[in-house]
Amino acid sequence: MDHHTTITKPQTLFTKNRLNDSDDDEEEEKCDVEVWEMLSKSFIQVQSVLDQNRVLINQVNENHQSKIADNLAKNVALIREINTNISKVLSIYSDLSLNFSTIVHQRRAAMINCERSVDDNA
Repeated sequence: MDHHTTITKPQTLFTKNRLNDSDDDEEEEKCDVEVWEMLSKSFIQVQSVLDQNRVLINQVNENHQSKIADNLAKNVALIREINTNISKVLSIYSDLSLNFSTIVHQRRAAMINCERSVDDNA
């Protein structure tokens, strides 16, 4: 079974409620691309670690089924590596969550400021 993830780019990450301005549109599109690249990079990193864990878990299962003392002893190191990888995934998702939250807050603040500017000019 193929466990590769396909990630497709959304049309737009955020909608805007302001007058169209080509400079703002270009800046927003650039930001959307940067956000999308950050998300994609993080998901690819996570998938890579999970794929590595799948291989390690299969090896642990094979060693366990063999019931050979040396293979069973190797499982200790393999299980430690699996746990380390789980910590890596947790760290990647934690960083992703923080970065995404920061970007959302920045975008919301920028939209509010832009709306205020439009209202002031009206």
